[in-house]
Amino acid sequence: MTATPNAWKITSVADVAEARAALDRVVTAAAVPPLERARFLASLTARLRRCLDRPGAWELVSHIRQAAEGRAGRLDITLRPVATTRPDLADEPTLTCPLPEPADDVPDADVGLPLALLHADENTAAVLSLFDEQERLLQMHREELHQTNQGVLALHTDLEAASRAQRELLEAERAARAEAERARRLLTFLTDASAAITASLNPAAILRSLADLLVPDYAEHLDVWLFDEEQEQNGEERPQPVRQHAAAAVTAARTGRPQHAAAHPGALPGVDDLPPSVLFPDRALLAIPLAARRLLGVLTLTAPGPRFDPDTSVMLVELARRVGVALDNARRYEQYRDTAEALQRAQLTQLPAPSGLLLAARYLPATRGLNIGGDWYDAFLQPDGSLLAAIGDVTGHGLHAAVVMGQLRTALRAYAVENDSPGEILTRLHRMLSHLQPELYATAMIARFRPGEPEVVWSSAGHPPAVVRGPDGSVRVLETRPGVMLGIPMPFVYTDHRVDLPAGSSLVLYTDGLVERRARGIDAGIERLGQALGALSTPELEQNPEAAADALLKPLLHDSERDDDICLLLCHTVPPGQG
Repeated sequence: MTATPNAWKITSVADVAEARAALDRVVTAAAVPPLERARFLASLTARLRRCLDRPGAWELVSHIRQAAEGRAGRLDITLRPVATTRPDLADEPTLTCPLPEPADDVPDADVGLPLALLHADENTAAVLSLFDEQERLLQMHREELHQTNQGVLALHTDLEAASRAQRELLEAERAARAEAERARRLLTFLTDASAAITASLNPAAILRSLADLLVPDYAEHLDVWLFDEEQEQNGEERPQPVRQHAAAAVTAARTGRPQHAAAHPGALPGVDDLPPSVLFPDRALLAIPLAARRLLGVLTLTAPGPRFDPDTSVMLVELARRVGVALDNARRYEQYRDTAEALQRAQLTQLPAPSGLLLAARYLPATRGLNIGGDWYDAFLQPDGSLLAAIGDVTGHGLHAAVVMGQLRTALRAYAVENDSPGEILTRLHRMLSHLQPELYATAMIARFRPGEPEVVWSSAGHPPAVVRGPDGSVRVLETRPGVMLGIPMPFVYTDHRVDLPAGSSLVLYTDGLVERRARGIDAGIERLGQALGALSTPELEQNPEAAADALLKPLLHDSERDDDICLLLCHTVPPGQG
């Protein structure tokens, strides 16, 4: 629904004031908000001013358009020149103001300029009051924003501090992990190095292994200054270390404590007159005593970089301690081995030279482990002119085995004086060993040669079978079942066996160290021994029995490492009158 339009003729400022005052009453009655009312009236005033600036009269027409059912509508204002019905849309388009409540038509009565001015001030006051409220709210929001900014700044500071603390913790964790990993590597290296240096009982091999382990990762260069035990016992002076490392090495030897030094102190002028703080500036050299029960020497290491770090120094000191123990064990082992080997060799027989028989023997100690065992051989003449050849092996190694071997050898010779047969001798040895050494056992084989007889009588106590070569070069193994080992806790009587051995024949007695290998067993070794014996000719056996014995050993000792000692006794028969 549209109310009747109202019109004002605008020709002067008074006309503008009256029209504006009338329309102000309309929007005020319709409860238009002060801010919207002020905007509407300001736009209306601006248009009216433009009309006054143009020549001619203008007409202001207002239309109140109310919505259905009494709801609020709007107020449309149109400005157009007088004497035309078409609004100048290009210059002054329709001005509209929403009316929240229904409004009556504008009365034609003059409201008066003073009243209109007063009412305009009321509108201005309302707007200013609204602005004051907005400014108060804005100030409150500014304060809230300031407090929020302060909180954000504080939060940012806290976050920065937390981030910095987290970075520090992360760096500390990384450093701790790196330190733990370094410690693990050093401990692993120390364990592996300890296993490597204790795997050998050879001092030279221990020192070579030490150099291979440390150079170049843990030391650029190393020197070992070892003291000669015999020189010390005789009161002789120790050999001097390398001049470059003399000061640190001598100090370590005198004090028994590790010493740091400069890598090349000899290069400094007047080095003997300089204090330690000047002499040893970079700690790039480490001299560590090698000691076990006593001081064995000094290990001198040059750092692979500017200096040794503390953890590596501690690891090297501990490794040097273990090297000292390994060297001491190696020296003690060498002394023990030399003593046992000297004892064993002292008990080996000087072979006789009987008529009609050529003899050759070999003894080889083991090269791995405690290489002295109870292997032995013997050959001696009897009063009746016969020759008794024997070979045996006492279980175990070391001095005890060598002593028991000597006891068996002595007892065998004593029993043989009574001209007992090989089987009777073994029976008596069995009883003796069971009584004197109940926890030790032995194998043995005895063969008796009589001049002019083309056969040999033999008996075996658990010993590997002898190998026989005939005059025609044929080879056979004496596979007759042997008796039990000597010393087994059971009564046993050994029997004699006979085998033809005409002139030109050979009988080879040996211990199991010659033919037994862990990977192949003993049968394959006996077969190889038979092949080596068959490959020898009669002239080779008769002209040089020693070379023939070496020829038997060579194909069976293809490597230089042996776990057990070896005995071999070669007996070759010749016509009577030769030998």
